[in-house]
Amino acid sequence: MIELEGLPELVDPVLIAAFEGWNDAGEASSGVIAHLESAWKAEPLIALDPDDYYDFQVTRPVVEMSDGLTQSIVWPTTRLLRARPPGVERDVVLLRGIEPNMRWRSFCDDIIYICRELGIELAVMLGALLNDSPHTRPVPILGGATNAGLARSTNLELSRYEGPTGIVGVLQHSFGKAGLDAISLWASVPHYVAQPPNPKATLALLRRLEDVLEIPMPLGDLDEEARAWERGVDELASQDSEVAEYVKELEERKDAAELPEASGDAIAAEFERYLRRRDRDTDS
Repeated sequence: MIELEGLPELVDPVLIAAFEGWNDAGEASSGVIAHLESAWKAEPLIALDPDDYYDFQVTRPVVEMSDGLTQSIVWPTTRLLRARPPGVERDVVLLRGIEPNMRWRSFCDDIIYICRELGIELAVMLGALLNDSPHTRPVPILGGATNAGLARSTNLELSRYEGPTGIVGVLQHSFGKAGLDAISLWASVPHYVAQPPNPKATLALLRRLEDVLEIPMPLGDLDEEARAWERGVDELASQDSEVAEYVKELEERKDAAELPEASGDAIAAEFERYLRRRDRDTDS
């Protein structure tokens, strides 16, 4: 078990976690953590020992130049950082890692141990998967929760997925077995434009995260970046008739599958988000 010394006392902390690799199509979920780390000026808390969980022939360390002359080695690992969002009376712990290559059960035990020491009782796991959703439509966000009460309170469903899983699924399951609440949010990334970054999917995750946690999320330039990304994909698709026809087929299939009430729910959720932001701006 890892040794923890000198950790600060946090106020009603919540964990937001994402991992690079299999769970991170278009780097959409790790992009959320990177964005929040920068926007909230998060401070390091602890890093796991990379020797315990990474095969360096599979996930290799990286050489960096610090002053143009001195080389340093950055080892693959999982780090936790502390942030206090402006105007919010609680701490947020950001977990940013690379999916481990081995000893997943011990890895999850370490994360849960750290969370207990920090007083974390709720974790939100972020992921992104490749899907046949068209890039021209709102990004679908799938979700799940560790118990029915939590699912109802956050308007999510209990997962019924069966099949291969990544560290996000294993860690969420471990949280549930340990008696801690955990939520997962997954963005659907178009498989025909999978290369990172995907700011539209990152933005969709941030907005859903704001709804679930009721914590204002800094969006920065993501709105404009998402529009620019979509325009760029439109241009690429227009240059290939087969791709353009495929996108049109996906659009028609998506539009036919969506019920009118689903669109009404989306409008209502967007209006509620607007009211919350207006009230916060008024209070400040």
